[in-house]
Amino acid sequence: MTSAERREQLITIARGLFAQKGYEATSVEEIAHRAEVSKPVVYEHFGGKEGLYAVVVDREVRALLDGVTGALTAGRAHELVEQAALALLDYIENNADGFRILVRDSPVGSSTGSFISILSDVATRVEHILAEEFKRRGLDPKNAPMYAQMLVGMVALTGQWWLDARKPKKPDVAAHLVNLAWNGLSGLEAKPTLSTRPHK
Repeated sequence: MTSAERREQLITIARGLFAQKGYEATSVEEIAHRAEVSKPVVYEHFGGKEGLYAVVVDREVRALLDGVTGALTAGRAHELVEQAALALLDYIENNADGFRILVRDSPVGSSTGSFISILSDVATRVEHILAEEFKRRGLDPKNAPMYAQMLVGMVALTGQWWLDARKPKKPDVAAHLVNLAWNGLSGLEAKPTLSTRPHK
């Protein structure tokens, strides 16, 4: 086995273990044992468990962001929201282990790769859709980033639930997500206020 092949083998084994057991419960010893190598081989390639985890997470983030970005083809704003919802559900369906890794907490001290930071990246890539729609409707486009975070969070949490439930079918889940998101967006007030608190 070449060095590159060994590296890929270790990544594949670690990905499965991180998905199954989580970062904390996975040990370098177990990764090495499953790969039938010694622990120093893992350290030689990745410097340790955190380095290996960072590679796994980086690949998953790239796959997710590439999928969302690639799905956002030309179309009306409503269609783009559909495409974004379906792209995230596609990733969850086709990369269940990767998604399980992303929704778990990152190792202590890691500033990237957390589910929140990943969702923020996805939201950043779709906020221009909302900004254009807000402009068209006479709403303040400065609020688009906040709404993008809300929408992506809603889709991601629904995706987490759907990963285990797997019912209804993916297109139906996407349709319901878009129904709530779009019909909610279509009735946006220019200056929303809370009715349960006195106005200041």
